Amino acid sequence: MSAAADVTEAADTAGAAAGAPGYRARHTLPLRVEAMRQLRRRRTLVMGGVLAALPLVLIVAFAIGGTPESRGGGNDRITLMDTATASAANFAATCLFVSAGFLLVVPVALFCGDTVASEAGWSSLRYLLAAPVPRARLLWSKLVVALGFSLAAMVLLPLVALAAGAVAYGWGPLALPTGGALATSDTLPRLALAVAFVFVSQLVTAGLAFWLSTRTDAPLGAVGGAVGLTIVGNVLDAVTALGSWREFLPAHWQFAWADALQPELEWAGMAKGAAISVTYALILFALAFRGFGRKDIVS
Repeated sequence: MSAAADVTEAADTAGAAAGAPGYRARHTLPLRVEAMRQLRRRRTLVMGGVLAALPLVLIVAFAIGGTPESRGGGNDRITLMDTATASAANFAATCLFVSAGFLLVVPVALFCGDTVASEAGWSSLRYLLAAPVPRARLLWSKLVVALGFSLAAMVLLPLVALAAGAVAYGWGPLALPTGGALATSDTLPRLALAVAFVFVSQLVTAGLAFWLSTRTDAPLGAVGGAVGLTIVGNVLDAVTALGSWREFLPAHWQFAWADALQPELEWAGMAKGAAISVTYALILFALAFRGFGRKDIVS
């Protein structure tokens, strides 16, 4: 049977089912079913293991090489890394700092880029649509689940870091590199705000990966393309000759979450970064839905 015939047959089946008694488009491909499918996949378990292992690796590294404050180094400028072992909160903030620039990009690109492209790669996409699952419903279910797993990845790292840091360094206030400390009661809300901003800042990567996933049958191409374009954004942000144009790059604001870990909470940088990220993400998600709705499904 030809590809055109496959598409026509799928459309006819969908049309017939749409008029069938009891058929509800919004009940097809439930989120819990898609979530369980993704949870059981090996790449999900591997990525969760990598993120959970990072805090333990850093603790071992500090144990072998010495804590940052004990090493000194002759530099008068104190950074977040220098206070990493002051408390569990400091250790969690340090883990977030060392991973936000690249490591946390990978799970977002993986979960969002492996959505539609993997179904196409397995040649199961046309059968899902012939079930019938409306195209918009298919994309919506996969996008919500992918963003949910991405958020879980963002939360997993600091949670494990807090638990491991409490055992290794004890619980206490968040010591600030600029001097002073945040009260223990303010520590968790500030860290939660930082994690929330990191997630919002990664929506651009999610949008890129999801859009590419609807354009290719190769999951690796969608994931790699999103990671590659994110790296390009980081490189462009390092080009100071661009001046104020860099403020339109999502990468320019990726560490604005550090403003949440100041004695006085500063919103300006996070608000600008969130606005830029959400704007780009909505455009990319819209392109994905629009393009997939008109695409001939042949795989």
